[in-house]
Amino acid sequence: MTATDHDAGDLLARARTWLAEDPDPDTREELARLLDADDVKELADRFAGTLQFGTAGLRGELGAGPMRMNRTVVIRAAAGLAAYLKGKGREGGLVVIGYDARHKSADFARDTAAVMTGAGLRAAVLPRPLPTPVLAFAIRHLGAVAGVEVTASHNPPRDNGYKVYLGDGSQIVPPADAEIAAEISAVRSLSDVPRPDGGWETLDDAVLDAYLARTDAVLAAGSPRTARTVYTAMHGVGKDVLLAAFARAGFPEPVLVAEQAEPDPEFPTVSFPNPEEPGAMDLAFAKAAETDPDLVIANDPDADRCAVAVKGRDGGWRMLRGDEVGSLLAAHLVARGARGTFAESIVSSSLLGRIAGKAGLPYEETLTGFKWIARVEGLRYGYEEALGYCVDPEGVRDKDGITAALLITELASELKERGRTLLDLLDDLAVEHGLHATDQLSVRVQDLTVIARAMERLRTNPPAALGGLAVTRAEDLTRGTETLPPTDGLRYTLDGARVIVRPSGTEPKLKCYLEAVIPAPTHESLPSAHAKATELLAAIKRDLSAAAGI
Repeated sequence: MTATDHDAGDLLARARTWLAEDPDPDTREELARLLDADDVKELADRFAGTLQFGTAGLRGELGAGPMRMNRTVVIRAAAGLAAYLKGKGREGGLVVIGYDARHKSADFARDTAAVMTGAGLRAAVLPRPLPTPVLAFAIRHLGAVAGVEVTASHNPPRDNGYKVYLGDGSQIVPPADAEIAAEISAVRSLSDVPRPDGGWETLDDAVLDAYLARTDAVLAAGSPRTARTVYTAMHGVGKDVLLAAFARAGFPEPVLVAEQAEPDPEFPTVSFPNPEEPGAMDLAFAKAAETDPDLVIANDPDADRCAVAVKGRDGGWRMLRGDEVGSLLAAHLVARGARGTFAESIVSSSLLGRIAGKAGLPYEETLTGFKWIARVEGLRYGYEEALGYCVDPEGVRDKDGITAALLITELASELKERGRTLLDLLDDLAVEHGLHATDQLSVRVQDLTVIARAMERLRTNPPAALGGLAVTRAEDLTRGTETLPPTDGLRYTLDGARVIVRPSGTEPKLKCYLEAVIPAPTHESLPSAHAKATELLAAIKRDLSAAAGI
């Protein structure tokens, strides 16, 4: 027998062992088909390792085998989490479980509840598919020791995921992720994991009602509520909760993008169910052209992100960048007299620091992700450029696309009463603090080694200049900084610009975040500042792409 024959035999044996304990008829049938066809290539792909449990929890393509999202992988993950919680003295504690409307989400939620119950913890499942922020709220509201949200957020239809929160209502960070991963690895067989048929609680709408009551707190008493909106749920779970929140607040009822209003795990009208992706907002813009609202609002499928679009001065609709919305919300909160720390991740615009500094408020930069932002001491407001905003950290210690939508609509209403728009306020901020223009170079890959090679190339031969500007400081963030723990990323500081390069934590993408800051002392100087920024960002993008070999 050759080594190759031995490898194939070992692979088939591992696949048969997996098949024997797989509790899901769908993935059993899929795996049996691959075994019958002797499809070694496909089996090798699915059994090449295991989905890695990290600070984003688990996320991957649905299917049979340890490299896919399926009930076996989820049961093991739940057993590892239960063992971790018990090891921390949380025996008998409550674990709240939420889920979205993707394929298998309800099954994964039920399996998690069964594993927690079997492990001697108490489990409570949200009553139906609901936004992720409702789960994040429920953890603190109910005094849970942990929470699980079954969601792949804005990933493609074939994916699902498993996001873990601890009792403070924040997503896990190191070392908890590695400790949970070690417990998952220690699970030998599914037969070692007790999974009773009942014994957990299915929550009623009281927890949702409490969340909705809390949404009122983000608005100022007696503020104008006149802005009209077009809303798309992007085939996700946001519609009913957002409509209820808007009705409570007294805003005009949003006009729905009907084709995308109801949950649909196939996401039939979009290539990627992410408002940032090209074409995803086309139906919303078409509805806006019909109804002429003051703004367009979109949630991603689990409604923790919020996208905002406005009518441009040319009459067409355009998406605001996450950094623009982040700055607008910050300016609005400052104007309302908010106190506390303003925070953002390192990949977001430095304008937030200028706004906070001018207002005399504390400001902090964190690593990427709300798991870090939510942990900032004394946090009052946090945001990340990827359309994530935390405007009520006492209620939800995570990004929340529902409360962010309320707050931006309140701001649009206040401006509308004065005959102004969100674009007018952005211009004011540019004149006051300099034009902070941001862009992104994002490369989606099939082969993850492309990303590793690009990072290695930049580390070995860092660029001396980008876009005609000298690189004054090059930092390898794997070494950490005075204020940041280590992370896989590179940061280049230029005179009047900044670049950060990092692999995405949740998708097969290399992401490069660019910012140019151009002085704009008067409103009259803004057009030329915008032109200069556009030209500079394009040049930086071109040079960075060449330096990284992508």
